[in-house]
Amino acid sequence: MDLIVNILAMTVPFSVALLLASIGEMFNQRSGVFNLGCEGIMAMGAFLGMLIPFSIGHGGHVSQLYNVAGLLAATLCGALLALFFGLIVITFRAPQGIAGIGLQMFGVGTAGTLFRHFVGGTQSIPGIPDTPIPLLGSIPVIGDIFFSHNMLVYIAFLLVPVAWYVLFKTSWGLKVRAVGSYPRAADSMGINVNRTRYEALALGGALAGLAGAYLSVCQVKMFSDELIAGRGFIAVALVYFGHWHPVKIMLGALLFSFAQTIQYNVQGLGINLPYEFFVMLPYVVVIVVLAFTSKNQTSSPAALGKPFNREIRT
Repeated sequence: MDLIVNILAMTVPFSVALLLASIGEMFNQRSGVFNLGCEGIMAMGAFLGMLIPFSIGHGGHVSQLYNVAGLLAATLCGALLALFFGLIVITFRAPQGIAGIGLQMFGVGTAGTLFRHFVGGTQSIPGIPDTPIPLLGSIPVIGDIFFSHNMLVYIAFLLVPVAWYVLFKTSWGLKVRAVGSYPRAADSMGINVNRTRYEALALGGALAGLAGAYLSVCQVKMFSDELIAGRGFIAVALVYFGHWHPVKIMLGALLFSFAQTIQYNVQGLGINLPYEFFVMLPYVVVIVVLAFTSKNQTSSPAALGKPFNREIRT
């Protein structure tokens, strides 16, 4: 019983980085742009999120202000990198896949280089501590699983209904869905297609940067070159798995994180299997699930990956 509770309690915080990044990627793809550079944005966010509290923090209560500053800097950096990506694929109409891979390489390489220059080696930071919710956190089992985490965990899961409301119940969400599915019709109705795509990219990049900072400031409380470990690409895959719907994306993030926490806990039991088998388990789960869910993609944005040029009719 304790093992099960421990696995479930780890699953919730482990899913947050994926949840934030994939919700951001959902807005990107709903607008017609898929960003394979999510991994690079997360790497830059993770580095900046850790750098600020490491460089100017002094411990104690005041250090939490520096942690928050790190999260905000990572969020801003993510938005700026996404806007730069938008310049390439929206204004200059470069192939989105190639540009995304370029952004991924740029972000990961730059983060690693700056880390070695300014920090030098693995260093830990106090980070943001867990904050159990009063009363709810003391409930047996349920409190440990759902209500004994840091504040960003609660914010991330509250973001799911907020994202649903913004996407399906606001005029801006309607614009995003319109330019991702029927950009020519949206343009004829007076919607600025490219501006809407830039806005969606900025939002998606901000969430990806915050996702990276969550890893370095809230989860592992350090930075390394391998910290992101493919989560940016998994976030892109989870958008397809969740059929571009925030609730389904959340379930996919929890599923992947559940497999990841099983990996950590099973390795600790001393089972006589190569540890590489357990390391690859979460990624195998994603591949298998995508293989079975990819047959029904009727909800995909029709203009996904297609640049818009109002002067040329296609």
